[in-house]
Amino acid sequence: MNISRRSALKSQALLALGASTIFPPRLRAADAALQKLRVAVVGLGRGLAHVSALLQIPNVEIAWLAEVDPNRLAAAMKAVADKQQAPCLGLTDFRKGLEDKSLDAVFIALPNFWHTPAALLALQAGKHVYVEKPGSQNPREAEMIVEASQKYGRLVQMGNQRRTWMKDAIEALHGGAIGEVHFGRAFYYALRPAIGKGDLKAPADLDLNLWQGPVPDDADHDMRSFIHYDWHWLWHWGNGELGNNGVHFLDILRWGLKVDYALRVSYTGGRFYHDDKQQTPDTATAAYDFGTSGCEWVQSSCHPREAEKPPGEIVFYGKDGTMAIASGSWTIFDPKGKVVSQGKAGNAGSGDVSHISNFIDAIRMGTKLNSPIVEGQKSTMLCHLGNIAYRTNTVVQCDPKTGKMLDNPAALKLWGRDAYRPGWEVRV
Repeated sequence: MNISRRSALKSQALLALGASTIFPPRLRAADAALQKLRVAVVGLGRGLAHVSALLQIPNVEIAWLAEVDPNRLAAAMKAVADKQQAPCLGLTDFRKGLEDKSLDAVFIALPNFWHTPAALLALQAGKHVYVEKPGSQNPREAEMIVEASQKYGRLVQMGNQRRTWMKDAIEALHGGAIGEVHFGRAFYYALRPAIGKGDLKAPADLDLNLWQGPVPDDADHDMRSFIHYDWHWLWHWGNGELGNNGVHFLDILRWGLKVDYALRVSYTGGRFYHDDKQQTPDTATAAYDFGTSGCEWVQSSCHPREAEKPPGEIVFYGKDGTMAIASGSWTIFDPKGKVVSQGKAGNAGSGDVSHISNFIDAIRMGTKLNSPIVEGQKSTMLCHLGNIAYRTNTVVQCDPKTGKMLDNPAALKLWGRDAYRPGWEVRV
């Protein structure tokens, strides 16, 4: 059969069109995976782990790093120079880097009190944001960061990595591994030392103005004594252990129980182990009532309690048994405590790489975020409410549909900061 050249070309075009109709997602995904993303990291204590993870992800270029401590900045710059051919700029003030129009995303690993203010600035500059937990320092900032992500139409992922590490375990739980579940518990044990009585001093060449940023002075504490880590244990800057480590565990408990907002929140304990400046409790239990289910987080920050280690850092109790989950594995027990099965997460041991890769894939290919900020802040709010309960010596009651606190004048005073430092006002 004779076929003209024009007919043959037409047939080939139709076949090509058909192929593109059948296989477009694969082709688009392959192209997207090759897209280079330019990112930046702000805060190079915890942020040094972000740098290490980003250097392991293909087609990601670290455009600049920012840090107020020149020693930390130098260490991170060297880490990038050793692995990346493209030049990387080092900054003290991260705000200057936001002017880079070609920058795709900003990774924020600053202290808690900087999380929301820095994220808002990055979003307003049109950047996607990966922000460390807890993502906000108080309930009002939790609202603000969610509002901003929606207003500016950018992706915001929170750095609660267990949302990626424990995905397989929660899928098994939701699949009926232990039947109907009504309660969960999580545990945090450590051996933290005393933080002193305000007699320590920050490095002489550190930019204190930028470190403090939007937060007003604290008349009772010299901030220079609590850089770089001990600010966690002072209410003016930090969120205590509940907002430092509790957020990881409460996030998984909330996820596993399929709940959003608590009806009642309590947090009781105290500062028992050291005579120092710390204001937040070192030993305590936070309890949450969701109406049809509940959970608790047990904290022992200054005693590891080696004699009573639980079977996993997070435990769910179901009608047909118990599931104990660790970072990369889980164990299922029958009602009598006998091990019946075990599982292991496919990304166990990946550290930050898997969670950050999910964020990168979301930017490139529209992959669903494992921890979008709206979900992350529901879990962070449990920490904020627990701390408010502790500080006011009350049981905080909330609207189960919105998570808003019900009438509690003392608690409502702690919903947000009275003011920010002049010139550093925070807005959505």
